[in-house]
Amino acid sequence: MDAGYVEHLAGNRYFDPTFGSEAVKVLPGEYFVTTTDMLLVTVLGSCVSACIRDKAKGIGGMNHFMLADSGEASPNSASARYGTYAMEILINHLIKLGARRDSLEAKIFGGGRVMAALSSSNVGERNCSFVLDFLRTEGIPVSARDLLDVYPRKVYFFPNTGRVLVKKLTRMHNDTLVKREREYAARLTETPIGGEIELF
Repeated sequence: MDAGYVEHLAGNRYFDPTFGSEAVKVLPGEYFVTTTDMLLVTVLGSCVSACIRDKAKGIGGMNHFMLADSGEASPNSASARYGTYAMEILINHLIKLGARRDSLEAKIFGGGRVMAALSSSNVGERNCSFVLDFLRTEGIPVSARDLLDVYPRKVYFFPNTGRVLVKKLTRMHNDTLVKREREYAARLTETPIGGEIELF
């Protein structure tokens, strides 16, 4: 498999006893795709997740990304390159597994205003605007969305059926989510994006 795909592929697999299903946890900067009946899970603060699937074949995947904090989300900005990369790597891997571009549909989540340090730069709003614009440009319909607000979300995605469950986390028991997003935001500003993505 291409190094670009492997580098960002989520590797945190486990068995989810609640749903009786094999599951993968998708962390910031990661994505996962599957052709099997399994569960993809992520927790979002100001980051955004696109759950994209071929509705005819049941092939689907999820990403988890944030724009770099340059204060702009135009398609030509350095910041948008991170979102574009996250979306393209997910879509291209789905097509590689046999998904058809004209059968793709998306469900998108996140962009909450949960980190005080990032709220002044409207990171959540920029992430949401970016993903909606990207999908519109690519001609991929959005069949469901739960964006913005002030709460983090836990998202459960079943690519095989397209079912998504979203749990608003009104009370956080620890600061793991905020720490993860802070570290991810710091990585984005320090590390140039590597690898080229082949467009289909």
